[in-house]
Amino acid sequence: MMNHNDITNDPDPIEYTQDSVPSDADEAMGSEENVAITEAEETEETEEASERSRPSAEPGVLYIVATPIGNSRDMSPRGRAVLEECDIIAAEDTRRSMVLLNKLGIRNRLTSNHKFNEYGKAKHFINELSSGKSIAVITDAGTPCISDPGNELIKAAVEAGIKVVGVPGCCAAVTALSVSGFDLSSFLFYGFFPRENSDRKKLLEKIRRADTRTFAFYESPLRIMSLVDFFIENEADIRMCLCNDLTKLHEMCFRGTPEEVRQQLLAKGNYDKGEYCIIIEITEDYAFTKTEHTVSPEAMIMDAMVSGGLNIKDAVSAVLADPNNSYSKNELKAAAINMKKLIQ
Repeated sequence: MMNHNDITNDPDPIEYTQDSVPSDADEAMGSEENVAITEAEETEETEEASERSRPSAEPGVLYIVATPIGNSRDMSPRGRAVLEECDIIAAEDTRRSMVLLNKLGIRNRLTSNHKFNEYGKAKHFINELSSGKSIAVITDAGTPCISDPGNELIKAAVEAGIKVVGVPGCCAAVTALSVSGFDLSSFLFYGFFPRENSDRKKLLEKIRRADTRTFAFYESPLRIMSLVDFFIENEADIRMCLCNDLTKLHEMCFRGTPEEVRQQLLAKGNYDKGEYCIIIEITEDYAFTKTEHTVSPEAMIMDAMVSGGLNIKDAVSAVLADPNNSYSKNELKAAAINMKKLIQ
């Protein structure tokens, strides 16, 4: 019988060394060495790729392929077959993707498709697809378009009438949600948590007003403690599940209140390493109800009058149209009458 460690711990995990992980500058400008390698490979394999292309006038297929988030054993047989058989692989970062492709023994035409060039390259990819070639889009790890590039190309493909096929697999947010133990009857995914304190406060209030109680985020390891401290300083009544290095040999989950999670991170020591996916569940008492107000109706009307140069009647209409407003029309009208009395 297969041991649990045999299926969860990759004996030869995907490791991105300092040489293979790009710096911010590399991501923005690209690597000359990497460009030279990929262009050479493209030249060598042009003839082979052309032979694989369908001779018909029908357009190719755009495949959206999920890749492992740390354990190469999580690469699906179907995803591997698509990467082997497609004409072009469009990768978020070619150097990181080459680590996985080399590990899987896949040698194919590889080109970049990242946030700095996806707008400009979409037209090129559509031309390739229209000529009958098939393209597989992959990200550094996980499912493309989930806080990663790919959406622009998909939009262009849909508009051009090109078939788009998803090849499912790993997604860090979904994996973290599945092990959180929180209510998953509904949840919201917000991508990366804001960096600025003011933006964090706005999002926290938005979360408290949401119709669901469970939320998923990504966060940089360099900001993870800052985020936990933010929840503590703002007395956020939440439960947390911080997932670090999911699917890897030393993956960990930190669970509890923000205060408890902070102590667990400090006990770990090198908490500023690896990738984090954060799942939070707000308590019932901490969530704003529909009848709970944080600002008076008079204050909202006055703010609309001052900021928009409106009279009281138009300010009431403006507040009613505000998605952050929680007052009824009758409540705002009553507040407007009170304000008129005070003015007179």
